[in-house]
Amino acid sequence: MTRRAFTLIELLISIIILTILMLFLYKSYANLNRSNALLNEEVQKISKIQKIKRTLILDFTRALSVNILPQDTKIDIGFLQTTHSLYKRINPYVGYIVKDEKLYRIESFKVLREFPLVADSEFVVEELGEIKIFRIYKSGDAKVNSYLVHLLFKDTTEILLKLNPLDA
Repeated sequence: MTRRAFTLIELLISIIILTILMLFLYKSYANLNRSNALLNEEVQKISKIQKIKRTLILDFTRALSVNILPQDTKIDIGFLQTTHSLYKRINPYVGYIVKDEKLYRIESFKVLREFPLVADSEFVVEELGEIKIFRIYKSGDAKVNSYLVHLLFKDTTEILLKLNPLDA
C-alpha cells in the first residue's frame, strides 16, 4: 500500500518549523526598520550641520564688512554685509544672534548695527539650533583679514572654522 498524504505529525512539525522561521524573519525586519530610523536621524543631523557650515563659509568668505559685538565669554553677535544670500537678495546684511540659547541667522535689506534690533527692522530669520558657545574671533594681525568661528551646540556637536573673506 502506497502512502498518498501527510500524517498529522508531519504537518504539525512543518507548521512549527515555518513559525520559527517567520519569527526570525520578523525580528530581522524589525531590527532593520529600527536601524534605518537611526541612520535616517543621523543623516538628518549631519545634513543640518553641513548646511550650517556651508552658510557660515559662504557668508564670511563673501563678506564685504564684518562687525563683532561681544556679549559675554561664550556669546558673540556678528553683523556682516555679504554677497551671499539664502533669499536671492543683493548684498544683504546678515546677523548671527543668540537669544534664549538659540542661534539665529537674520538676513535683511537694512543695515544691522546693534542688538537688540530696531523695531522697524525687516528681516528673514532662520533658527540654526540650540547652542552653548558662539564666538567669532578676528585675526590679531592687521595684514591678515581672517576670522575664526567657534560654534558648540547643546548636543556637543562642534564647528570650528577659519574663514578668510575673498576680497581680502
